[in-house]
Amino acid sequence: MTDIQELLLSRIRDVADYPEQGVMFKDITPLLADPAAFTALTDTLADIAGATGATKVVGLEARGFILGAPVAVRAGLGFIPVRKAGKLPGATLRQAYDLEYGSAEIEVHAEDLTTADRILIVDDVLATGGTAEAAIQLIQRAGAEVAGVAVLMELGFLGGRDRLAQALDGAPLEALLQL
Repeated sequence: MTDIQELLLSRIRDVADYPEQGVMFKDITPLLADPAAFTALTDTLADIAGATGATKVVGLEARGFILGAPVAVRAGLGFIPVRKAGKLPGATLRQAYDLEYGSAEIEVHAEDLTTADRILIVDDVLATGGTAEAAIQLIQRAGAEVAGVAVLMELGFLGGRDRLAQALDGAPLEALLQL
């Protein structure tokens, strides 16, 4: 384990039985409260943005906003929020996706993406991959290219990486911690 991985992992708190019985929630608020850890995380993700040749960063609601916005600033890139449906004003592109018990929709302002853009998607956790897959589809529908996905944590046992492989079409999926 690298020094950055040890630092990040030491600042993530396990919360048992949240949001429901049997779930071990990974709380990143202690990491965000520690300026050294948050800076190390931001710098590492900004390095990934640079390595992928990204021109913009997309953050997935809601913790992806917290991580993605400072990454974009640090990397000198624009930031685009992908929101839950109905949260953005004006014209949007919308993408539906399946959840374990139902479905949901996310949206983006299409005018914020161009055919010249290479997008790095940033989020806190990759679990089943449904939201990230929908974001990839949304970005592609807007005409932009997906440069990759970068997450703080990957919950490998939930199969998100396998779900995203085809949609990523060779673009990298970087997880700083694999749990």
